[in-house]
Amino acid sequence: MSQAQKLKPLEKSRAPGVGLKTVFIILDRWGCTAEQIQNILQISRPAYYKYRKNPEQANLTHDQIERLSYLLNIHGCLRMIFDNPKNVYGFMSLENDNPYFNGKSPLEIISSGQFAALYETFRRIDVLRGGLW
Repeated sequence: MSQAQKLKPLEKSRAPGVGLKTVFIILDRWGCTAEQIQNILQISRPAYYKYRKNPEQANLTHDQIERLSYLLNIHGCLRMIFDNPKNVYGFMSLENDNPYFNGKSPLEIISSGQFAALYETFRRIDVLRGGLW
């Protein structure tokens, strides 16, 4: 059996469930509502409650896994930018007057559920920490 045949597909491994559990914690600390979380992750209401109860049982699409990745990376950037947990977790709900946000909070922007909004929000926060694009 080749090495490629031995590897489990990402969707069948435990990684998405562990990532989802972590993202739920982060989104809770950002002050997200259940509806916002469903929009951001593009999951249905029944799936949200099912995955909340047991994230390891989540059957996520490639798109949803990418969303988890962006959220984890946003959180990582915020942890690099800020020392104070209040800022790390509060930044996403603060109004932002920088271009793209135009007075809205990053959380408002990503709550639209649009993948591009999640990507752009990550990109703009990454620049704050000195990320190069």
